[in-house]
Amino acid sequence: MPQETRVCQNCKHPFTIEPEDFAFYEKMSVPPPTWCPECRMIRRMMFRNERYLFRRKDNAGGKEIFSGFSPQAPVVVYEKEYWWGDGWDATAYARDYDFSRSFFEQIRELINAVPRPGQNVLYNINCDYGNNLGNSKNCYLCFNLDYGEDSAYLINAYYSKNCFDITSAFKGELNYDSILIDGCFQTFFSYACEACRNVWFSRNCVGCSDCFGCVNLRNKQYYIFNKPYTKEAYFEELKRMNLGSHAAITAMREQIREYWNTYPYKYMFGYRNKDVTGDWIANSKNVKSSFNVIGAEDSKYCQDLPQGGKDNYDYTLWGDTAEQIYESIVTGWGARNVKFSNECWPAPQDMEYCLYCSSSSNLFACAGLKKKSYCILNKQYSKEDYFALREKIIRHMNDLPYTDRKGCVYRYGEFFPPEFSPFAYNETIAQDFFPLTKDEAEAKGFLWRAPPARAYQTTLRANDLPDHIRETPDTILKEIIACASCGKAYRIIQMELDFLRTMSLPLPRMCPECRFAARTKYRNPPRFYTWQCRCAGDKSTDSVYANTTPHQHGPDHCPNEFETSYAPERPEIVYCEQCYQQEVV
Repeated sequence: MPQETRVCQNCKHPFTIEPEDFAFYEKMSVPPPTWCPECRMIRRMMFRNERYLFRRKDNAGGKEIFSGFSPQAPVVVYEKEYWWGDGWDATAYARDYDFSRSFFEQIRELINAVPRPGQNVLYNINCDYGNNLGNSKNCYLCFNLDYGEDSAYLINAYYSKNCFDITSAFKGELNYDSILIDGCFQTFFSYACEACRNVWFSRNCVGCSDCFGCVNLRNKQYYIFNKPYTKEAYFEELKRMNLGSHAAITAMREQIREYWNTYPYKYMFGYRNKDVTGDWIANSKNVKSSFNVIGAEDSKYCQDLPQGGKDNYDYTLWGDTAEQIYESIVTGWGARNVKFSNECWPAPQDMEYCLYCSSSSNLFACAGLKKKSYCILNKQYSKEDYFALREKIIRHMNDLPYTDRKGCVYRYGEFFPPEFSPFAYNETIAQDFFPLTKDEAEAKGFLWRAPPARAYQTTLRANDLPDHIRETPDTILKEIIACASCGKAYRIIQMELDFLRTMSLPLPRMCPECRFAARTKYRNPPRFYTWQCRCAGDKSTDSVYANTTPHQHGPDHCPNEFETSYAPERPEIVYCEQCYQQEVV
């Protein structure tokens, strides 16, 4: 089919459906979407609480447990070991389909009745204070983590050891307070670096070691603010900077962002790709309008797939040999042909409108099933009856659609309405990427919950902490500190203190949540714009940066256009691939 422009029924803005999109929808036997890509993405994100833990009662035994679900959420929650065990059976909640009522009313009743695990954790040792993590050991307040060890305050990290306060990292050790780093060792306060070692306050560096405050360097050693030093002079200069001092680190933080912005940014962060658009993409081929994706192929409108996947559209979170996934979130680990589903793993196949179903196939509108096939609303059918009833329900979904509180109409082919999410908007990753105030969220019809009050009596203000790590006594472990930013209580834990002393880094003055927010300021949201390269011949369009070498377009403004996550009003100097590469040292 030819390209077609439609109007999103949610935001009312136009969006384009390309010929290859129609081909994918035909292959998946789904209708074209009625929401634009961004609204579809945010709708899915509202079903993912990544970083918040609550205390609530286990509905099976009544004991207090940690859970990703607020006590106010209208769902049934079991302690994780009991949920995965054989002590209960989700088929006990089976029901017949009622053709006098809309499909979405019935699936909502089912998913609110069937128990969910309190935490999404698997194969961990001593990682009780975390969620959405697996295969890890001795990790504290880590979320969306796999294969972590002896670490704390990691978000979206994989194969990380002895790391603290890191967002989006892969294969790292002894790193601190950085974002988007891959294969790095002892990398501090840095952004978008790969295969670096002993690097401080640096951006977009690859294969560098012993560098400080550097930008766009490749395979360099002993550089400070992009200038070469001898080995002796380099370490003498670092010693003079007194980096164990909080005051010195704070002054450097204020200086470094302005310095970074005097050098060009590539229109997207990515490497070893072929024919991709979006941001934070690596080792991928034919991936379009996607964000934070590694090792994917033939996919579009995907986010947070650190373990890749193939032939997927509108897919948020996971990967791991996932194939033909559409409009789903937190679904992976051998997933195939899964549509409109949430939290289905491992090995879900041929599923639609399912929640927390594992090692199963041919399920339609089911919740909590394990090792089942040919079920609808958790009721078992023969293979023949299953497919006949499925087709009948799909026709019924189109004949008797559901209308949400905003007036959006839901027929077959739509993901769950936002009002079905057990999470408030401010508890989800939607708030992380697209922050709203309480009034703004409620005006959009989204739920908002005030965080639970915690009556911790603080014993020390953050501003009264010792300035230098060498002045810090062991008694700091007993203090309850009031965050310098939000005033909430936090503590320094033993392995954190040991790490800071070993690395000669000052104590943090903010709580983990505020530290995460500070790092997130360096990350663009997955929203894309069309720009023209800001290379104007021999310098940038704002004249801040002077090119170091002639470019292929000569003295004229570079004509290249691209899709980028940098909004047009942003101050960064954004170059196309060709112009950027000519300026990389």
